[in-house]
Amino acid sequence: TMNFLEHYEPLLKAFWYIALPVSIFFLLQTISTFIGLSGSETDADSHDGDGDMPFELFTLRNLINFLLGFSWTGISFYQSVENKTILIGISVLVGLLFVGVFFFLIKQILKLSEDNSFKIENTINKTAEVYLTIPENKSGKGKIQISVNGSFHELDAITNSSEKLTSGSAVKVVAVEHNLVIVEKI
Repeated sequence: TMNFLEHYEPLLKAFWYIALPVSIFFLLQTISTFIGLSGSETDADSHDGDGDMPFELFTLRNLINFLLGFSWTGISFYQSVENKTILIGISVLVGLLFVGVFFFLIKQILKLSEDNSFKIENTINKTAEVYLTIPENKSGKGKIQISVNGSFHELDAITNSSEKLTSGSAVKVVAVEHNLVIVEKI
């Protein structure tokens, strides 16, 4: 079936023997990923919660990416690079580059899947600005403006302080009770 490889030198044959099956596998893997057939054990799902490395270094997908870059670089530069040791070195570097690019892309995709929904508990220990005056000693509600995850929120606020907190005052959220933030002047 691979008769066209008969007259090639052994190294070029090796590059082709790697490139063809790996390319087919990569194509099938990519198609299955885009139509949602990749199982629940994808590289993006296999994080242990350590935050820094949400994917493992030695996976089938990384091996495929490495071999793809390695083999096609070897084929592409076979005629133009006379020294075959240098050719293999360049091919290894491009293979590693393919794995690095994949890591970068997965990291960007994982950023998109982060849960950035607003949770009032995330306001604790953050600073805010009083928007509507907050009466003293929990005798009534006011409002604060606070930035959480890059977006501004207006929240009902009360204070335990014996003085009212006027509009424009800087405050710190010290607790949350029943969708109310409890603040104190900074």
